[in-house]
Amino acid sequence: MDLNFYLNKAVDEGFKGMRADKGGPFGAVIVRNGEIVGSGCNMVTSSNDPTAHGEVMAIRDACMRLQTFKLDGCILFSSAEPCPMCLAAAYWAGIGTVYYGVDRLDAEKIGFSDKFIYDEFRLPPEERKLKALQLDSPEARNLFAEWAAKADKIPY
Repeated sequence: MDLNFYLNKAVDEGFKGMRADKGGPFGAVIVRNGEIVGSGCNMVTSSNDPTAHGEVMAIRDACMRLQTFKLDGCILFSSAEPCPMCLAAAYWAGIGTVYYGVDRLDAEKIGFSDKFIYDEFRLPPEERKLKALQLDSPEARNLFAEWAAKADKIPY
């Protein structure tokens, strides 16, 4: 497998999206058995969706095309080191390997810094800038109890 071929395809996605004013300079492709099964570019600004990163868009595309929410055996190629959200999405999707072009320090040099998120993750929840507080909710417990008892659920 020519890794640079697929990385260049991811970079091409970034160029296409950026030049079409869809979003930042980020593109990605998902490869399974040597075939590109998903692709995407950053569409944050054009879709007003802060989660529309190139990697997430490629994961969504691959899942739609393959009709599955699991991308086991797939490889993610990205123009840049995935941010924490995209890395988490790759884990959730079951992707086994990620290859990328530039790293997070290169992205930071042009105004895309994820450092504050990495720093926040190291803090105990009560010290983070984003407050996340648990409320007592019998209905939330009922929701989880019903899921646990649901005979026809699809686990993931």
